[in-house]
Amino acid sequence: MSGILTQNKSFHAGMSSPVGSIINGVLEQIGGGTEFYSFFDEKKRKLICKGIFSSYYSGEQSKKIIIDTNRMWTARMHQLSELFEDFKVICCVRDPAWIMDSFEKIYLKNPFDYSKIYGPGNRQTVYSRCESMVNGGIVGGSWTALKEAFYGEFSDKLLLVDYDLLAQHPKRTMELIYKFLGEEYFPHDFDNVEYSHDEFDYSLGAKGLHTVQRKVQFKPRRSILPPDLFEKYSSMAFWQDTSGSAASVIAPKKEKK
Repeated sequence: MSGILTQNKSFHAGMSSPVGSIINGVLEQIGGGTEFYSFFDEKKRKLICKGIFSSYYSGEQSKKIIIDTNRMWTARMHQLSELFEDFKVICCVRDPAWIMDSFEKIYLKNPFDYSKIYGPGNRQTVYSRCESMVNGGIVGGSWTALKEAFYGEFSDKLLLVDYDLLAQHPKRTMELIYKFLGEEYFPHDFDNVEYSHDEFDYSLGAKGLHTVQRKVQFKPRRSILPPDLFEKYSSMAFWQDTSGSAASVIAPKKEKK
């Protein structure tokens, strides 16, 4: 999605930025229980956090919309509501089983490059690798943060976009995204999308993690996960039931049994 959105020169959309982590780190240093807590009131803490945003994106002032990509913003909606009068959060979602499948595919493509995604104690088998990503890992943290936002107080600010639907019907999906943003639709070129972050991927030991194919299209394939794992993680797609949430969801309608 970032690769598509950056075709619109009035938008900034990159890969996961450090802004959220910097803000969290600063608040830890000046929060309750620290020696500096008495030097900061709520107004100062808020100004510092907003200043981090402004400073980091000072070179993007010509952009109308800044999309800061960080998986943990969904657990910080209460902060965003105080920092920005009108904020919105867009989350790409996908059947968690296929997310696991994609990570496993990247792992197998780099047989002699041990990724930092896994540790020595959990990289042995597909079962341990998947388990580590869910229990406190990259997938589990994102999943619980999204669940918090989906059922939370600010869920009306949230839009979930199904990956498969985006790949199958990119123009219609993007039109709905622009409608959610309140912006006039930009004619994207879905046959020539460019997006990669090779340096980051190499440092992580996961070559190709952020590289996308030029043409937006859906390519059906067989999962390389054992059937029991695939079934286990497919059940985690909580957003298929929108009851109890004010979030907007762009996804195929779930077939009634």
